[in-house]
Amino acid sequence: MSGSTFTVRLLGATAALMLAAACSNSTVSPVSSNRTVTPSTKGAATSASAGVLGVATTSLGPVLVDSRGLTVYLLTADTPGHSTCSAQCLQYWPLVPAPKGTGVPSVHGISAALTATRATSGASMVAAGGWPLYTFVKDAAPGDVTGEGVKTFGGTWCAVSPSGTAVKATAAPASTAPAATGGGAGNGY
Repeated sequence: MSGSTFTVRLLGATAALMLAAACSNSTVSPVSSNRTVTPSTKGAATSASAGVLGVATTSLGPVLVDSRGLTVYLLTADTPGHSTCSAQCLQYWPLVPAPKGTGVPSVHGISAALTATRATSGASMVAAGGWPLYTFVKDAAPGDVTGEGVKTFGGTWCAVSPSGTAVKATAAPASTAPAATGGGAGNGY
């Protein structure tokens, strides 16, 4: 990413400092949540909600990113509140885990309602605007969007905007997306 500007706003100062160290050419600005952050009594200031989601500017425009700054995707085969990504799918498209505790905090810059839903494995995962969220194993660095438009596992993968919809309007899922028909690891794997 040398020569390009990559801006990411993450929930929590700890995550912002980690990204700043990892991305020397990046501009990082922390964003606070509506939750109170309590310093740890063991020395370091921490927050269980730090780094859940953020917003970054990529070649696609503003997108949601996970705590590592990686682009977050939705699958059009999913429906709001329901993930269809099974074990094989999750090997390529890891879920964005929901924080333990009292739910998913709101994040400045993200207008979508952030909630938790269940993956097919039973694990708790973050949803934006109802859509379950995933990352892509081929996105190696913040700003990568290699999962955009990949068609597999019964649908199309789309980067997610801060409003909880697909970034590209032509790929936006309808609220009644068809159920997954299974799928293999084809189309780019």
